[in-house]
Formats: sequence, C-alpha cells, structure tokens
Amino acid sequence: MGPGRGGLVLHHVELWVPDLAGSSGPWGWLLGELGWTVFQDWPGGRSWKYGEVYLVLEQSPALSGDVHDRLAPGLNHVAFAVGGRDEVDRLTRLAQENGWSLLFADRHPHAGGPDSYAAYLEDNWGYEVELQA
Repeated sequence: MGPGRGGLVLHHVELWVPDLAGSSGPWGWLLGELGWTVFQDWPGGRSWKYGEVYLVLEQSPALSGDVHDRLAPGLNHVAFAVGGRDEVDRLTRLAQENGWSLLFADRHPHAGGPDSYAAYLEDNWGYEVELQA
C-alpha cells in the first residue's frame, strides 16, 4: 500500500493549548527551525506544515484544564527526526532561549538510552517534544 492508502502517512496532529499566543512563540520558533512553515492562522488557532503533514495549535473554548499532563493517559510527546547530533545540540542550546526547558538534563543526550542521541524539551504548558538524531 502506498502513502495515502491505509494510513501510512500522518495527516495532522492537533494540540489544544491554554494560551495560543504564549504557545505559538516556542512552537513557532521550533517548527520554523525544523523547516515547517505557517499554514493557517485564525483567531483561535494556528498551524504549520511540512510537506503534506501539518501541526495545529488551537485554544478551544471547550478546554477542561490549563496545563497538559504528559504523564496522564493521552499524548506523551511529539518526536521529530533532525539532521544529526550537531543539530540536536544546536537546537537544544537555542531552545532554552526560546521558551523550552530541557528535560532529563542529568542524562542528556542519552536519556532515551545509550544508543539514543536526543533532546527532550518541555514548553511552559507541559507539552514535550523529542528531537532525535
């Protein structure tokens, strides 16, 4: 089966955020660094696109809380493949100046195990991203 037939291609990911303006800064910076471009912009949301896949941040009036709990059932993190170890290091350094905190700093960059080289970052609302070499 080829792309678009049987679910082999991710279409989009939608994250409900409690503060669209606040979330758009860190996410917009990171997605821009990874080569994503702004796709849609409306009063309650914004999306970025990479190829045919897009990621949405939306501040929905139906939200039931104000912080994401990555340890609760549901989404734990979004992982991105980046261009090698140097890129993980560069993005990790810059991310901390652009609204992201480094998770598992005592085990970085091998928090995923001895054969993994990655950064695990968290925004101010509890959303985690993994940048994997």
